[in-house]
Amino acid sequence: MKHILSILVLLFVIGCTPVKENQEPTFGIVIHGGAGTILKENMSPEMEQAYREKLTEAVATGHAILKAGGTSQDAVEQTIHVMENSPLFNSGKGAVLTADESIALDASFMNGKTLDAGAIAGVKHIKNPISAAIMVMNNSPHVMLAGAGADQFAVEQGLDTVSESYFITEMRLDALKRVQEKEASQKLSLNALEEQYFKNQRIGTVGCVALDLQGNLAAGTSTGGMTNKKWDRIGDAPIIGAGTYANNASCGVSATGWGEFFIRSVVAHDIAALVEYKNLSIQEASKIVLQKVKDLGGDGGVVVLDTQGNVAMEFNTPGMYRAHMNALGELNVKIYENK
Repeated sequence: MKHILSILVLLFVIGCTPVKENQEPTFGIVIHGGAGTILKENMSPEMEQAYREKLTEAVATGHAILKAGGTSQDAVEQTIHVMENSPLFNSGKGAVLTADESIALDASFMNGKTLDAGAIAGVKHIKNPISAAIMVMNNSPHVMLAGAGADQFAVEQGLDTVSESYFITEMRLDALKRVQEKEASQKLSLNALEEQYFKNQRIGTVGCVALDLQGNLAAGTSTGGMTNKKWDRIGDAPIIGAGTYANNASCGVSATGWGEFFIRSVVAHDIAALVEYKNLSIQEASKIVLQKVKDLGGDGGVVVLDTQGNVAMEFNTPGMYRAHMNALGELNVKIYENK
Protein backbone atom coordinates (compact mmCIF):
# COMPACT_ATOMS: atom_id res chain seq x y z
CA MET A 1 0.00 0.00 0.00
CA LYS A 2 2.87 2.32 0.90
CA HIS A 3 4.44 1.73 -2.50
CA ILE A 4 1.16 2.44 -4.26
CA LEU A 5 0.76 5.73 -2.39
CA SER A 6 4.32 6.69 -3.30
CA ILE A 7 3.63 6.03 -6.98
CA LEU A 8 0.41 8.04 -6.85
CA VAL A 9 2.20 10.98 -5.23
CA LEU A 10 4.94 10.81 -7.87
CA LEU A 11 2.39 10.77 -10.68
CA PHE A 12 0.59 13.73 -9.09
CA VAL A 13 3.82 15.73 -8.90
CA ILE A 14 4.68 14.91 -12.50
CA GLY A 15 1.18 15.86 -13.58
CA CYS A 16 1.42 19.20 -11.81
CA THR A 17 4.83 20.03 -13.23
CA PRO A 18 4.49 22.57 -16.04
CA VAL A 19 5.21 21.05 -19.42
CA LYS A 20 8.01 22.86 -21.18
CA GLU A 21 7.06 24.48 -24.42
CA ASN A 22 8.76 23.37 -27.61
CA GLN A 23 12.08 24.97 -28.37
CA GLU A 24 12.16 28.70 -28.89
CA PRO A 25 11.19 29.77 -32.42
CA THR A 26 14.19 29.48 -34.70
CA PHE A 27 14.98 30.31 -38.29
CA GLY A 28 17.61 29.60 -40.87
CA ILE A 29 18.50 29.72 -44.54
CA VAL A 30 20.61 27.63 -46.89
CA ILE A 31 21.51 28.15 -50.55
CA HIS A 32 23.35 26.50 -53.41
CA GLY A 33 24.78 27.88 -56.62
CA GLY A 34 25.39 24.69 -58.58
CA ALA A 35 27.33 21.45 -58.21
CA GLY A 36 29.97 19.83 -60.37
CA THR A 37 33.70 19.36 -60.79
CA ILE A 38 34.65 22.44 -58.82
CA LEU A 39 38.30 22.10 -57.83
CA LYS A 40 40.49 24.69 -56.12
CA GLU A 41 43.36 24.08 -58.51
CA ASN A 42 41.12 25.02 -61.45
CA MET A 43 39.92 28.34 -60.01
CA SER A 44 41.79 31.62 -59.73
CA PRO A 45 41.90 33.30 -56.31
CA GLU A 46 39.95 36.23 -57.76
CA MET A 47 37.16 34.04 -59.10
CA GLU A 48 36.94 32.06 -55.88
CA GLN A 49 36.66 35.28 -53.91
CA ALA A 50 33.93 36.54 -56.25
CA TYR A 51 31.87 33.40 -55.68
CA ARG A 52 32.33 33.49 -51.91
CA GLU A 53 31.32 37.15 -51.77
CA LYS A 54 28.20 36.63 -53.89
CA LEU A 55 27.14 33.56 -51.89
CA THR A 56 27.59 35.57 -48.71
CA GLU A 57 25.57 38.48 -50.09
CA ALA A 58 22.77 36.17 -51.18
CA VAL A 59 22.41 34.21 -47.94
CA ALA A 60 22.74 37.36 -45.83
CA THR A 61 19.92 38.98 -47.80
CA GLY A 62 17.49 36.24 -46.89
CA HIS A 63 18.77 35.98 -43.34
CA ALA A 64 18.05 39.67 -42.71
CA ILE A 65 14.46 39.19 -43.89
CA LEU A 66 13.96 36.20 -41.60
CA LYS A 67 15.58 37.89 -38.61
CA ALA A 68 13.18 40.82 -38.99
CA GLY A 69 10.21 38.45 -38.89
CA GLY A 70 9.69 38.19 -42.63
CA THR A 71 8.29 35.13 -44.35
CA SER A 72 10.27 32.25 -45.75
CA GLN A 73 8.70 33.03 -49.14
CA ASP A 74 10.13 36.55 -49.18
CA ALA A 75 13.50 35.29 -47.99
CA VAL A 76 13.73 32.68 -50.74
CA GLU A 77 12.61 35.10 -53.44
CA GLN A 78 14.99 37.92 -52.54
CA THR A 79 17.92 35.57 -51.93
CA ILE A 80 17.51 33.96 -55.34
CA HIS A 81 17.23 37.42 -56.93
CA VAL A 82 20.81 38.12 -55.83
CA MET A 83 22.04 35.02 -57.66
CA GLU A 84 19.76 35.50 -60.69
CA ASN A 85 21.16 39.01 -61.09
CA SER A 86 24.76 37.80 -61.05
CA PRO A 87 26.56 36.45 -64.16
CA LEU A 88 28.42 33.99 -61.93
CA PHE A 89 25.57 31.50 -61.80
CA ASN A 90 23.55 29.55 -64.35
CA SER A 91 20.30 31.40 -63.71
CA GLY A 92 18.92 34.73 -64.81
CA LYS A 93 21.74 37.03 -65.96
CA GLY A 94 24.33 34.25 -66.20
CA ALA A 95 22.13 31.56 -67.77
CA VAL A 96 23.64 29.13 -70.25
CA LEU A 97 22.53 29.19 -73.87
CA THR A 98 20.49 26.79 -75.96
CA ALA A 99 21.68 25.28 -79.25
CA ASP A 100 20.33 28.28 -81.19
CA GLU A 101 22.05 30.81 -78.88
CA SER A 102 18.82 31.72 -77.13
CA ILE A 103 17.65 31.73 -73.52
CA ALA A 104 15.27 29.27 -71.85
CA LEU A 105 14.87 29.84 -68.12
CA ASP A 106 13.16 27.57 -65.57
CA ALA A 107 12.18 28.12 -61.94
CA SER A 108 9.92 26.74 -59.23
CA PHE A 109 8.75 27.59 -55.72
CA MET A 110 6.89 25.71 -52.98
CA ASN A 111 5.25 26.80 -49.72
CA GLY A 112 5.80 24.25 -46.95
CA LYS A 113 2.76 25.30 -44.91
CA THR A 114 0.09 25.09 -47.60
CA LEU A 115 1.88 22.88 -50.16
CA ASP A 116 1.01 25.50 -52.77
CA ALA A 117 3.52 25.61 -55.62
CA GLY A 118 4.29 27.44 -58.83
CA ALA A 119 6.72 26.97 -61.70
CA ILE A 120 7.69 28.36 -65.09
CA ALA A 121 9.71 26.73 -67.85
CA GLY A 122 11.38 27.85 -71.07
CA VAL A 123 10.87 31.59 -70.62
CA LYS A 124 13.00 34.14 -72.43
CA HIS A 125 12.19 37.57 -71.04
CA ILE A 126 11.52 37.35 -67.30
CA LYS A 127 14.36 39.08 -65.45
CA ASN A 128 13.79 37.10 -62.23
CA PRO A 129 12.17 33.75 -62.99
CA ILE A 130 11.70 32.84 -59.31
CA SER A 131 9.26 35.75 -58.96
CA ALA A 132 7.26 34.48 -61.92
CA ALA A 133 7.05 31.03 -60.32
CA ILE A 134 5.67 32.62 -57.15
CA MET A 135 3.17 34.63 -59.21
CA VAL A 136 1.97 31.43 -60.88
CA MET A 137 1.39 29.99 -57.42
CA ASN A 138 -0.38 33.05 -56.04
CA ASN A 139 -2.23 34.50 -59.01
CA SER A 140 -3.20 31.61 -61.26
CA PRO A 141 -5.13 28.35 -60.90
CA HIS A 142 -2.13 26.45 -62.26
CA VAL A 143 1.15 25.05 -60.99
CA MET A 144 3.28 25.36 -64.14
CA LEU A 145 3.32 27.66 -67.16
CA ALA A 146 5.76 27.37 -70.05
CA GLY A 147 7.19 29.26 -72.98
CA ALA A 148 5.57 32.32 -74.52
CA GLY A 149 2.49 31.90 -72.36
CA ALA A 150 4.56 32.12 -69.19
CA ASP A 151 6.33 35.22 -70.52
CA GLN A 152 2.96 36.81 -71.30
CA PHE A 153 1.67 35.93 -67.83
CA ALA A 154 4.67 37.70 -66.31
CA VAL A 155 3.94 40.84 -68.36
CA GLU A 156 0.32 40.81 -67.18
CA GLN A 157 1.50 40.47 -63.58
CA GLY A 158 3.74 43.49 -63.92
CA LEU A 159 7.03 41.65 -63.46
CA ASP A 160 10.26 43.04 -64.89
CA THR A 161 10.88 41.76 -68.40
CA VAL A 162 13.96 42.27 -70.55
CA SER A 163 15.27 41.41 -74.01
CA GLU A 164 17.18 38.17 -74.43
CA SER A 165 20.39 40.14 -74.88
CA TYR A 166 20.27 41.07 -71.17
CA PHE A 167 21.01 37.46 -70.21
CA ILE A 168 23.69 36.63 -72.79
CA THR A 169 27.29 36.88 -71.61
CA GLU A 170 30.59 36.27 -73.39
CA MET A 171 31.38 33.45 -70.96
CA ARG A 172 28.21 31.58 -71.93
CA LEU A 173 28.69 32.23 -75.65
CA ASP A 174 32.20 30.80 -75.39
CA ALA A 175 30.92 27.77 -73.49
CA LEU A 176 28.28 27.11 -76.14
CA LYS A 177 30.86 27.41 -78.94
CA ARG A 178 33.19 24.93 -77.26
CA VAL A 179 30.42 22.40 -76.64
CA GLN A 180 29.18 22.67 -80.21
CA GLU A 181 32.70 22.26 -81.58
CA LYS A 182 33.09 19.07 -79.60
CA GLU A 183 29.69 17.86 -80.72
CA ALA A 184 30.58 18.51 -84.35
CA SER A 185 33.88 16.64 -84.13
CA GLN A 186 34.15 13.81 -81.65
CA LYS A 187 37.72 13.42 -82.85
CA LEU A 188 38.66 16.72 -81.19
CA SER A 189 41.66 16.11 -78.93
CA LEU A 190 40.81 16.98 -75.33
CA ASN A 191 42.55 16.50 -72.05
CA ALA A 192 40.73 15.13 -69.03
CA LEU A 193 39.95 18.57 -67.65
CA GLU A 194 38.29 19.69 -70.88
CA GLU A 195 36.27 16.48 -71.05
CA GLN A 196 35.00 17.17 -67.56
CA TYR A 197 34.24 20.74 -68.57
CA PHE A 198 31.92 19.57 -71.33
CA LYS A 199 30.25 17.09 -69.02
CA ASN A 200 29.55 19.89 -66.55
CA GLN A 201 27.65 21.97 -69.10
CA ARG A 202 24.54 20.09 -67.98
CA ILE A 203 25.06 21.08 -64.35
CA GLY A 204 24.35 24.39 -62.68
CA THR A 205 21.39 25.88 -60.87
CA VAL A 206 20.71 28.17 -57.91
CA GLY A 207 18.37 27.40 -55.05
CA CYS A 208 17.33 28.36 -51.56
CA VAL A 209 15.45 26.88 -48.61
CA ALA A 210 14.34 29.06 -45.71
CA LEU A 211 12.65 28.57 -42.34
CA ASP A 212 10.92 31.60 -40.81
CA LEU A 213 10.08 32.46 -37.22
CA GLN A 214 6.51 31.24 -37.76
CA GLY A 215 7.91 27.76 -38.37
CA ASN A 216 7.15 27.72 -42.09
CA LEU A 217 9.46 26.34 -44.74
CA ALA A 218 9.79 27.48 -48.34
CA ALA A 219 12.01 26.31 -51.19
CA GLY A 220 12.86 27.73 -54.59
CA THR A 221 15.08 26.82 -57.53
CA SER A 222 16.08 28.74 -60.67
CA THR A 223 18.21 27.74 -63.66
CA GLY A 224 19.18 28.33 -67.25
CA GLY A 225 19.32 24.58 -67.80
CA MET A 226 21.91 22.83 -69.96
CA THR A 227 24.31 24.41 -72.43
CA ASN A 228 23.40 23.55 -76.03
CA LYS A 229 20.03 22.09 -75.03
CA LYS A 230 17.66 21.33 -77.89
CA TRP A 231 13.99 20.63 -78.55
CA ASP A 232 12.87 22.81 -75.60
CA ARG A 233 14.46 20.43 -73.12
CA ILE A 234 13.33 20.94 -69.52
CA GLY A 235 15.25 19.66 -66.50
CA ASP A 236 14.34 19.07 -62.88
CA ALA A 237 14.48 22.67 -61.59
CA PRO A 238 10.85 23.58 -62.45
CA ILE A 239 9.49 20.15 -61.53
CA ILE A 240 7.85 20.12 -58.10
CA GLY A 241 9.07 17.03 -56.27
CA ALA A 242 12.17 16.65 -58.41
CA GLY A 243 14.13 19.90 -58.14
CA THR A 244 12.06 21.64 -55.46
CA TYR A 245 9.89 20.53 -52.55
CA ALA A 246 8.81 21.97 -49.19
CA ASN A 247 6.54 20.54 -46.51
CA ASN A 248 6.39 21.65 -42.88
CA ALA A 249 5.80 18.01 -41.96
CA SER A 250 9.28 17.09 -43.15
CA CYS A 251 11.68 19.56 -44.77
CA GLY A 252 12.42 21.88 -47.66
CA VAL A 253 14.69 20.84 -50.52
CA SER A 254 16.34 22.52 -53.51
CA ALA A 255 18.38 20.42 -55.90
CA THR A 256 21.08 20.98 -58.49
CA GLY A 257 22.58 18.50 -60.89
CA TRP A 258 21.94 16.34 -63.91
CA GLY A 259 18.23 17.03 -64.27
CA GLU A 260 17.17 13.92 -66.13
CA PHE A 261 18.32 11.73 -63.24
CA PHE A 262 16.82 14.01 -60.61
CA ILE A 263 13.46 13.81 -62.37
CA ARG A 264 13.62 10.02 -62.59
CA SER A 265 14.56 9.80 -58.91
CA VAL A 266 12.01 12.43 -57.79
CA VAL A 267 14.86 13.62 -55.58
CA ALA A 268 13.32 16.45 -53.57
CA HIS A 269 10.14 14.59 -52.64
CA ASP A 270 11.99 11.35 -51.96
CA ILE A 271 14.16 13.10 -49.37
CA ALA A 272 11.09 14.65 -47.71
CA ALA A 273 9.27 11.30 -47.72
CA LEU A 274 12.15 9.53 -45.98
CA VAL A 275 12.17 12.25 -43.32
CA GLU A 276 8.39 12.18 -42.81
CA TYR A 277 7.64 8.47 -43.07
CA LYS A 278 10.86 6.85 -41.84
CA ASN A 279 11.87 9.59 -39.41
CA LEU A 280 15.34 9.84 -40.92
CA SER A 281 17.47 12.92 -40.41
CA ILE A 282 17.76 15.21 -43.41
CA GLN A 283 21.43 14.23 -43.73
CA GLU A 284 20.62 10.52 -43.83
CA ALA A 285 17.77 11.01 -46.29
CA SER A 286 19.86 13.21 -48.58
CA LYS A 287 22.72 10.73 -48.73
CA ILE A 288 20.39 7.82 -49.49
CA VAL A 289 18.64 9.64 -52.32
CA LEU A 290 21.82 11.01 -53.89
CA GLN A 291 23.22 7.48 -53.86
CA LYS A 292 20.16 6.41 -55.87
CA VAL A 293 20.98 9.16 -58.36
CA LYS A 294 24.59 8.03 -58.55
CA ASP A 295 23.56 4.41 -59.05
CA LEU A 296 21.53 5.49 -62.07
CA GLY A 297 24.53 7.35 -63.50
CA GLY A 298 23.72 10.92 -62.46
CA ASP A 299 25.29 13.42 -60.10
CA GLY A 300 24.58 16.68 -58.31
CA GLY A 301 23.61 17.93 -54.88
CA VAL A 302 20.89 19.24 -52.58
CA VAL A 303 20.42 21.75 -49.81
CA VAL A 304 17.86 20.82 -47.16
CA LEU A 305 16.39 22.49 -44.08
CA ASP A 306 13.89 21.17 -41.53
CA THR A 307 11.59 22.94 -39.06
CA GLN A 308 14.12 22.58 -36.24
CA GLY A 309 16.68 24.56 -38.21
CA ASN A 310 18.84 21.54 -39.03
CA VAL A 311 20.66 21.84 -42.34
CA ALA A 312 22.09 19.44 -44.91
CA MET A 313 24.28 20.36 -47.87
CA GLU A 314 24.98 17.04 -49.57
CA PHE A 315 26.46 16.34 -53.01
CA ASN A 316 28.16 13.53 -54.91
CA THR A 317 30.35 15.77 -57.08
CA PRO A 318 33.77 17.24 -56.22
CA GLY A 319 32.21 20.54 -55.21
CA MET A 320 29.05 22.61 -54.76
CA TYR A 321 28.69 26.35 -54.25
CA ARG A 322 26.78 26.58 -50.97
CA ALA A 323 26.15 28.73 -47.91
CA HIS A 324 24.13 28.57 -44.68
CA MET A 325 23.22 30.98 -41.89
CA ASN A 326 21.48 29.95 -38.67
CA ALA A 327 19.42 31.95 -36.19
CA LEU A 328 22.59 33.07 -34.41
CA GLY A 329 23.91 34.59 -37.59
CA GLU A 330 26.71 32.06 -37.94
CA LEU A 331 27.81 31.96 -41.57
CA ASN A 332 29.13 28.89 -43.39
CA VAL A 333 30.26 29.35 -46.99
CA LYS A 334 31.87 26.49 -48.92
CA ILE A 335 32.75 25.63 -52.48
CA TYR A 336 34.89 22.51 -52.41
CA GLU A 337 34.38 19.22 -50.62
CA ASN A 338 35.50 20.45 -47.24
CA LYS A 339 35.91 24.22 -47.55
